[in-house]
Amino acid sequence: MNTKATAVNAKMTIVKIVLVSTALAAFAPGIAFAESKGTSPYVTHFIFRPLQNLKAPGFSAVLLEAVGTTQNLKGEKMLDKMSARCTALNVDSGPKKYIDGACILADADGDMIFSTFDTRDVDKSQPTMSCGTHIITGGTGKYKGISGSEPFACNAMPALAGEGGYFAMDIPHNTSWEIK
Repeated sequence: MNTKATAVNAKMTIVKIVLVSTALAAFAPGIAFAESKGTSPYVTHFIFRPLQNLKAPGFSAVLLEAVGTTQNLKGEKMLDKMSARCTALNVDSGPKKYIDGACILADADGDMIFSTFDTRDVDKSQPTMSCGTHIITGGTGKYKGISGSEPFACNAMPALAGEGGYFAMDIPHNTSWEIK
């Protein structure tokens, strides 16, 4: 057995391991160091459709469906180009005026983020996000274990053509999220 050749082979193996490890760290940092929390401003471009109305003098409750797509305002991948679908209840009864609901965002891989929202829960520390707050309650796939808070604004868009009570709105969010 040639001990000199064995020592050279061992050194070459160590050099290869160091080179491969360095290459992985340089070219694929997301594999080993996946981001687990952050702040992501994004906007959802929604179309709202009334599904059911309950009306009386001084009272209305409207069940709404909202569908749209998301756009990350910093050009980042998180919360960008996702489909959004929400169900909401719009209540206007005397002094009580609010919209509550729940949403699912889905990315191109089919992974989802779940949230609820309440227009009575306004984060006063962010005055431009004065419409309410989403609470991220969970997710699937790469978003499994996600939680967070999303103060949001409500920016009305021009009226949509045609009948049916449809309307459009841009909803910018300032999202703080964490995946555990």
